[in-house]
Amino acid sequence: MKRINYILLFSLLTTLISCHKSKEQKSESLTQVNADINSIETKDVTFESEGVKLAGTIYQPKHPHAAVVVVHGSDSVPRMNKFAELLAKNNILVLTYDKRGVGESEGIYAGPEVGTNNISVDNLNLLAKDANAAVNVIRQENKNLAIGLVGFSQAGWIIPIAAANNPLIEFMVLFSCPTITTLEQLRFQFYTNGDSDFWETHTDEDAQLHTKNDPDRYQFKATDPKDALSTLSIPGLWLFGEQDIQIPVKLCIENLNVLKVQGKSFEYALFPKLGHNTGYSASTEPFDIAIQWIKKEVNIVRP
Repeated sequence: MKRINYILLFSLLTTLISCHKSKEQKSESLTQVNADINSIETKDVTFESEGVKLAGTIYQPKHPHAAVVVVHGSDSVPRMNKFAELLAKNNILVLTYDKRGVGESEGIYAGPEVGTNNISVDNLNLLAKDANAAVNVIRQENKNLAIGLVGFSQAGWIIPIAAANNPLIEFMVLFSCPTITTLEQLRFQFYTNGDSDFWETHTDEDAQLHTKNDPDRYQFKATDPKDALSTLSIPGLWLFGEQDIQIPVKLCIENLNVLKVQGKSFEYALFPKLGHNTGYSASTEPFDIAIQWIKKEVNIVRP
């Protein structure tokens, strides 16, 4: 049996990883052994959020275990159909939608490429309201499923806000998502400066020092995800790549450990060879773990 090349930093997934190892002998990812894409129904939907219409697609497997809304990262992202298909193949009902101001969705997209601040308090709260509007659509489709949020990168600030304001959300999965403030993330990103070899010449202690103390290039009110996370009682899973140069992963993990000591049901996994892209295109391992975790947690939440 080949050696798994990631490190799990939490105990609740020990049994799940044993299952994952046994499936490796079959040389098959979990995403290849479940529902056939031809058995998955799709339906285009529009829904309203804060005065604008958002457009998306629902992926409905025949026997869904849970339902999720996919929350975007920072770019001008349309609906994430390929990722939604992967989730649906694993018997997860999915709603993915075009981000506000992108594709068929109305509204105004905010981002540095158009000269606006996409991590302002106002914009992050607005995107959280969009996610919650999508959750409400999912609930209308199926009232019997546990509903969660699955997101990437910038979603680390959006998902906690949405979950803190919507009791329908019962779990969350966050790929390469920060648990630090928006200003701290910018300090780290400016320090790494896109250098793919950054971790070959810098230590975590050095990176954390700059993240905590560098002067801010921009002056705006920071969003701290820990404010919302500290109010939540739902389970959450974070998946990190140790080579990430967009967020300081070790500092994010330290923050999660503090919340875990406070009794929060938060878990995480660290993948030494991965960077900021912990999605399926980089490796199937984080995705497979996320699927197993969702199904396990749903059984706990909805026995």
